[in-house]
Amino acid sequence: MQICPSCACPYGYALSDELYACPECSFEWNPNEAKPEEEQENAETVVLDANGTVLQDGDDVIVMKNLPVKGAPKPLKAGTKAKNIRLRDGDHNIDCKIDGFGSMALKSEFVKKA
Repeated sequence: MQICPSCACPYGYALSDELYACPECSFEWNPNEAKPEEEQENAETVVLDANGTVLQDGDDVIVMKNLPVKGAPKPLKAGTKAKNIRLRDGDHNIDCKIDGFGSMALKSEFVKKA
């Protein structure tokens, strides 16, 4: 018996030497092939700046437009430089420290590589 990768049913049965089927959701799979979740985990996330340039950890970036900062009396001005960025997953995919503001998260669509 095999566990169904679609619904996690423990009653998967063999259809042939290579194919298995699930009695609950009728999903058919080959246990020797890579699962879609495994493929996504192995793929690296590519982060692009506003101009389409690939960003990497340790790069310096420049803010392209004034960005309001929650809790700050003034916005982050266009032209401000963030040094030594760290890339992460999520909506705000850049972690950095900016002089005068401290640590913050930015979206890659609002910066360009310095």
